[in-house]
Amino acid sequence: MPSVDVVDETFIAVPPAAVAAAFAPPGSWRDFWPDLTLDVYADRGIQGLRWTVGGALVGTMEVWLEAVLDGTLLHYFLRADLPGDPPARRVRREVRRRQLAAKEIGLGLKMALEAGRPPGVAPALP
Repeated sequence: MPSVDVVDETFIAVPPAAVAAAFAPPGSWRDFWPDLTLDVYADRGIQGLRWTVGGALVGTMEVWLEAVLDGTLLHYFLRADLPGDPPARRVRREVRRRQLAAKEIGLGLKMALEAGRPPGVAPALP
C-alpha cells in the first residue's frame, strides 16, 4: 500500500469536456503539480487521464471525470510513495499537504469554470 494515498471529489457544474480541457495541455500539469514528473499511460479523453508519477513522489495518479446531473464529478486519486525511507511524521505531513492541494485544484477549477454562473442555474453547454 502506498504511503501517500489521496482520494478527492469535487462537483463542477460544467460538462466533462470543459474540465478535460483544463487537464489536456501538459503545460497545465506543471501548474497543478510543480514538483511531480508526469507521464500519461492512459488518455481517456473526456473521462480523464492516468499518469505515472516521478519526482517528489513515485507512483500513479488519476483524474477521472464522471458526467453527473448537469455537470462533472472530478475524481482525483494519488497513490505514491516518498523516495527513500522517510520518517512517519514526514509521510503524515506529505499526505495532508497533498490532500489540501487536491482540494485546491478541484475548487480552483470550480471557481474558474463556473465563473459568472449564478447558483442554481444550469451550466452553459459548449
